[in-house]
Amino acid sequence: MEYEDRLRIATPEGVDVELTLAGIGSRFIAAVIDFAIQGSTLFAVALLLGMVGGDGDEGGIKVAIFAIAFFFIFFGYDVLFEVRARGRTPGKRWTGLRVVRTGGQPVTFVPSSVRNVMRLIDILPFFYGVGMASIFVTNKNQRLGDLSAGTLIVRERPGSLKAADEAPIARTADAWDVSAVSAQDIGTVRQFLSRRQSLAGGSRRELAAELERRLRPRVAGAPENLPPEEFLERLSNAKM
Repeated sequence: MEYEDRLRIATPEGVDVELTLAGIGSRFIAAVIDFAIQGSTLFAVALLLGMVGGDGDEGGIKVAIFAIAFFFIFFGYDVLFEVRARGRTPGKRWTGLRVVRTGGQPVTFVPSSVRNVMRLIDILPFFYGVGMASIFVTNKNQRLGDLSAGTLIVRERPGSLKAADEAPIARTADAWDVSAVSAQDIGTVRQFLSRRQSLAGGSRRELAAELERRLRPRVAGAPENLPPEEFLERLSNAKM
């Protein structure tokens, strides 16, 4: 039986959501996969620059281009994927992990940037020595970057990855007026949709009904007979 660290978060709707914290082993594997992708990409850039002839000033330009590529590959890579791919780099996707904020909300640009800048310290004195020590001693399995940014690495339960990745299309809601729905509200909706497979049946229905009750008055044009989860799915699509 695998030991799991779990974190229970009380949502503003009064329903507890349980998250499974990622352990050091799965995080290490994800980091190795991402590092291999980054290293391969940087090697390809180096080969490409080496194929371009020139000495003197052109050699200095190559070094500058390589330095810029190094920065974007090793720092921009994680931020880009975490923000644009709902908290998952390719390595995290492969191992079923996701970066979220400590309240369970999706990670945004600033927290992602902070946690990845702090990687410069976590990686010391060799491959994530400081970071691994921090994961061992913190009760939420956080490296220093996570502590600074207010983020967690959680492990997706079976079925929840599919729910998160398949943008819930259901039926289009082009005629809905969702201008009164805030970005924070839609973030809560999408967090529920991505994690509903891991919720107990009663809690899932209760949370869906509460979200639907709170948000329906702000949406014009939505049919009255939609079940709560279908309403939330279509609202998520309408507020792209």
